[in-house]
Amino acid sequence: MVRVNEPAGAADAHLRIAEIVQELYSRPDTDSATVIAELAEHAAVEIPGAQYAGITVTRNSKHIDTTAATHMWPVLLDKVQQRHREGPCLTAAWEEKVVHVADLETETRFPRYRRDALAETPIRSIMAFQLFIAGQTMGALNVYAEQPNVFGEAAKKLGLVFATHSSVVWNSARRDEQFKRALASRDTIGQAKGMIMERYGVDAVRAFDLLRKLSQESNVPLVQIAEELVEKAQSPEPSK
Repeated sequence: MVRVNEPAGAADAHLRIAEIVQELYSRPDTDSATVIAELAEHAAVEIPGAQYAGITVTRNSKHIDTTAATHMWPVLLDKVQQRHREGPCLTAAWEEKVVHVADLETETRFPRYRRDALAETPIRSIMAFQLFIAGQTMGALNVYAEQPNVFGEAAKKLGLVFATHSSVVWNSARRDEQFKRALASRDTIGQAKGMIMERYGVDAVRAFDLLRKLSQESNVPLVQIAEELVEKAQSPEPSK
């Protein structure tokens, strides 16, 4: 049997990761939540020693979310990190590319996290990899095992590759979603403008100015104002 830490095994693993990412990247209608969930599942399979995987996302190092997890343990461990605002996944997200906890029993960097993690889960080994996410969001791809000292150099190298690819495909999916939302917003605003132009006999510039004025006066986003106008116009008249 070929092991992943042997040259041929490592090459096969790299090829599988490339194929996984290419397949996810080529899907035309896959949302970012589905992409990140599948990436976590593949990480648990492909990274040597991993039993479970999860993805931690944080905006300000104080509030974190588990956007994907293959088991309840990654979710629970993120709650422990949230509770104490310390832990390997937070550190990977904000400070270091890789954080390795070889054995939670002897870990000294995160004392409160260590105490609760040992009390509440069977997890003993953790390796966290920094994810680059566009904008103000930081993240980490994390793998876990119930035995100590299971993650070696092969896991580190493969995890870094997986995290890099994951960042690219996730950001791509998020950009596609943002683009689709922008197109939908543009169409809705266009419909609302057309209604105003027809009803009040004004040109497109004046119609947009009216929408913007309504948005400013009501402190409601312009696209929401447009959506409400369109929905109201499309609602059936109440029967008399």
